[in-house]
Amino acid sequence: MAQYLTIYALCHQPRRIKLPAEGMGPDASPAAIEAALFDETANRFYFQEVATYCYHPAMQLWRRLLDAGLALGLGVSVSFLKQAEAWDEPLLDRLRQLAAHPQCELVAVEPYHSFLPLIDLPHFQQRMSWGDSYVESLLGARPRVADTTEMLMSDAIYTTLGAAGYEAAFLDGREWVLGWRQPTHLYHGGGAAGPHLLTRHRDLSDDVGYRFSNHAWDQFPLRAPTWAAWVAQAGGDFVCVSWDFETFGAHHTRDSGIFEFLATLPQALDAHRVQCLPPSEVIARFRDRSYHLPLPHFATTWAGDGNWEFFLGNKAQQALFQLMLAAYNKARLTENERLVDLALWLLQSDNLHWLQWYGHWGPEAEVSAYFTPREWWALGAERIVWEQQQVYLNFLAALDPYCASSSNGPKPHG
Repeated sequence: MAQYLTIYALCHQPRRIKLPAEGMGPDASPAAIEAALFDETANRFYFQEVATYCYHPAMQLWRRLLDAGLALGLGVSVSFLKQAEAWDEPLLDRLRQLAAHPQCELVAVEPYHSFLPLIDLPHFQQRMSWGDSYVESLLGARPRVADTTEMLMSDAIYTTLGAAGYEAAFLDGREWVLGWRQPTHLYHGGGAAGPHLLTRHRDLSDDVGYRFSNHAWDQFPLRAPTWAAWVAQAGGDFVCVSWDFETFGAHHTRDSGIFEFLATLPQALDAHRVQCLPPSEVIARFRDRSYHLPLPHFATTWAGDGNWEFFLGNKAQQALFQLMLAAYNKARLTENERLVDLALWLLQSDNLHWLQWYGHWGPEAEVSAYFTPREWWALGAERIVWEQQQVYLNFLAALDPYCASSSNGPKPHG
């Protein structure tokens, strides 16, 4: 019987690129390049839409749930925070109140939710520290436990997180990673001095995160007492579940019953004698019986089947990823911090997520299509792919003068 539960939720909003692609002049300043790259009108619209249906009511409910005995590990991307700062100061205040609760623990995430952990580990380490400082300045606490992007984990990423000083990190509980092991124990990779690993219980997480609104599911409708019983019956030391924060009110709308599910969860867990703990308290309780888990060299993720097919499974994704790499590396050559920052925004995993549907059918493609900005569909599938590539090609061309000047005197429009 599992007596403990730890819950982790990720709060992230992407910065959407502008389609159709907008041209940039041959001597465009970084500010002009930025204005051409990103559709801030759409970003504001989507942020405010999700804030109305999810962020405000869900944070208000979570504040009451923490008082009632639940605990929450909360990851907040800098991408989300910058949008909240710009467009919803009351929401930022609500987030501060949530983060200040003793039952809420902030979790470090890759600041822009980018694929930097896959391509530049030293820079990834620096960016995680920068993101932690940004979070601390706004929310008043510095995270000790880390997530990455799409819950990326590999031996190299784990080593980097250890070098960054994190106490623990999250890992999706994939069978091909765990082998014969169960996700209901605390693990560590490499030496015992490295970060501990909190393993996401896929089935119990997905029961709420994905299946909750599925009328064809044989367990529909899911009620809190049923789910709490499944947690208690899981066995092992504890259960770790992880959801997108947008699960509550956005992925599952209010009329699905998701808020009622959450509201009745504390009582349901109490009935099964399951105690909810923040991530660090779970680690403190079980650190003396942490088990070794060999980590793969190929990064695992919580998306799709847990491998890279979800993000690189079609030719459109593969082509865009190559452009992402080119944009990032060429921006680094300019030695211009503002241009590197723009390249990091262009590395957001969302840009590949929004192309998973290309040439694919089935539930994963439906999810990808659902999250693709609605305005884009008027372009048609082939044009969406072409215009996305053109955004990156325009950025690459705009970097040329900066690359030339990086070794020949002052940089233009520094």
